[in-house]
Amino acid sequence: MRCPPMTSPQADLFGGPPLEPTGLRYVGAMVDEAERDRLTDAFAVLPFAPFAFHGWLGARRVVSFGWRYDFSRARLDEAAPLPAFLEPLRDRAAAFAGVPAAAIVQTLVTEYQAGAGIGWHRDRPQYDKVVGVSLGAPCRLRFRRRTPDGWERRHLDLAPGSAYLLDGPARADWEHGITPMTALRYSVTFRTLR
Repeated sequence: MRCPPMTSPQADLFGGPPLEPTGLRYVGAMVDEAERDRLTDAFAVLPFAPFAFHGWLGARRVVSFGWRYDFSRARLDEAAPLPAFLEPLRDRAAAFAGVPAAAIVQTLVTEYQAGAGIGWHRDRPQYDKVVGVSLGAPCRLRFRRRTPDGWERRHLDLAPGSAYLLDGPARADWEHGITPMTALRYSVTFRTLR
């Protein structure tokens, strides 16, 4: 499945046309509105904590299941098992990625309050395929990769209930980030291991 054409009513402030990197797949409606409401209600009881990165605390809050990456020790550690309410979403994410559900060993639920975003990064090299499910407010997922002449940039506007897959060059060659939010958003990120 290829990404639908991505359009923007105004110029991309980060440069570059809104085109897909190879290995990026997008589906606009993985989660319907009723399920989005059930999931966000269930998130209220999760033990969120500020994202910790080398002694710095990010504006977003996270909770990991299965495995979690400890940046202070640069390694994966076991985390709590995946709650039953996330299993159906994990199963659909696995099907979307073309892997068995058991291959998804790490799940990260992230809460982005207004003003929170995520800077340029690649997911840790221990991970392979990455499926993100977007809930709450829409957002812009930005991409960039270094070229001999500077940076090549792209973006994808994520609708509530949508999902994307990062695989191949989109996963390995491009950095990605999310612009700061204007309203509450949650993401559920599912990862396989290399």
